[in-house]
Amino acid sequence: MEASPMADLEMFLQDRCLSVLNLPEKGRSLFTTRDFRPGEVILSQKPYICVPNNTSSESRCDGCFKTNNLKRCSGCQVVWYCGSSCQKSEWKLHRDECKALSRLDKEKRKFVTPTIRLMVKLYIKRNLQNEKVLPITTTDNYSLVDALVSHMSEIDEKQMLLYAQMANLVNLILQFPTVDLREIAENFSKFSCNAHTICDSELRPQGIGLFPFVSIINHSCSPNAILVFEDQMAVVRAMDNILKDSEITISYIETAGSTLTRQKSLREQYLFHCHCARCNNVGKPDDIEESAILEGYRCANEKCTDFLLRDPEEKGFVCQKCLLLRSKEEVKKIASDIKRVSEKALASPSEEDKQASIELHKTIEKLQFKLYHSFSITLMRTREKLLKMLMDVESWREALNYCRLIVPVYQRVYPATHPLIGLQFYTQGKLEWLLGETKEAVSSLTKAFDILRISHGTSTPFMKELSAKLEEARAEASYISSLH
Repeated sequence: MEASPMADLEMFLQDRCLSVLNLPEKGRSLFTTRDFRPGEVILSQKPYICVPNNTSSESRCDGCFKTNNLKRCSGCQVVWYCGSSCQKSEWKLHRDECKALSRLDKEKRKFVTPTIRLMVKLYIKRNLQNEKVLPITTTDNYSLVDALVSHMSEIDEKQMLLYAQMANLVNLILQFPTVDLREIAENFSKFSCNAHTICDSELRPQGIGLFPFVSIINHSCSPNAILVFEDQMAVVRAMDNILKDSEITISYIETAGSTLTRQKSLREQYLFHCHCARCNNVGKPDDIEESAILEGYRCANEKCTDFLLRDPEEKGFVCQKCLLLRSKEEVKKIASDIKRVSEKALASPSEEDKQASIELHKTIEKLQFKLYHSFSITLMRTREKLLKMLMDVESWREALNYCRLIVPVYQRVYPATHPLIGLQFYTQGKLEWLLGETKEAVSSLTKAFDILRISHGTSTPFMKELSAKLEEARAEASYISSLH
């Protein structure tokens, strides 16, 4: 008698010291059956299906997601490849997709978004596995997709209508006699809650994929594990010491933000209410202070770094340390100035005049600095944008200054081993080295390596490159110090 797919999965997990338990309110949840150390791989999975994020301005190879030396598929004119090896590896799956896309007229092909392609590939792969053209394995079979939660009953009418329209387009492309439109719509809802954005080592989005095995892992705003990608392989590593019989959690959303902001993101995209330790703290003094720091205003006294709360008499906002009041009028005036300059920055195409765009963003940053707390997320985002713009125009010294302003904020809003802190130290180290600050570069690159080896491991090309840079910087620093 053949074992069921779920029994196979249990055996597979058991071999990796993991187990699945059904928890009330959470459903399927992944637990450890031994201790895991920070940086240890908990599990990894190749995507059941994935597609690159192709846009009108940038295309990626369907096999490896690279952007160089691409040639369009001569059949469907939708898919790109970097060479024959990627084309061959994808051909079994793309052959049927190519025929289906080729039947569409050119106008309709423009509507084939990455999400539509993901659904088309899902049904083609299911068919090919049923016909035994593609193998079925414990972690690579449609029954795992079938078991994913769709939250269909909680979707509003507008979203349901959108899924129905998308399902119609998929049906038009596939022309399978047995496909049920409602099932396609339900699978779109599953994508919304379960598909993952595939990022490169520097956390830049490259595509989307379905990893049904990884989707068993629940969310926490204080996760003990992290999901990263090595090419298209999803890899989950421990961020902390995880004890035996603990639930493994990752974060589904950007965790820098107040509890109310995080809850709103989770409700809108994933249709659930989070009950993690951070979220259960809502409304308590610590949570109120955190929200006021991350999303509130700064004290009128520039030397004071405390937070402001709304004045009971509704006159404005009061500093909780020096009790100075910032009037509603003053706050409104600066907020209005920020809005005006931001609209101007949006209206001016940054590609045409990069310097003018940088100056506008610097004006926004100065105004935000006057209004918001120094650890404000809004101010941090503007500085991130400025850092990227300054790097683009090779203004290295100014870029380094912004890098040094961002690092302390990251250290305040993210856990100590979060890769974004490591990546920021990596950028800072490269800039310091470029500007001849070798001793500082060694310090920054060391901090980057110590953090990123936990989230990224040590064997990927990205980490080998970081390690080589660190060794080279150390050798240079050692040589410089020997001269004195």
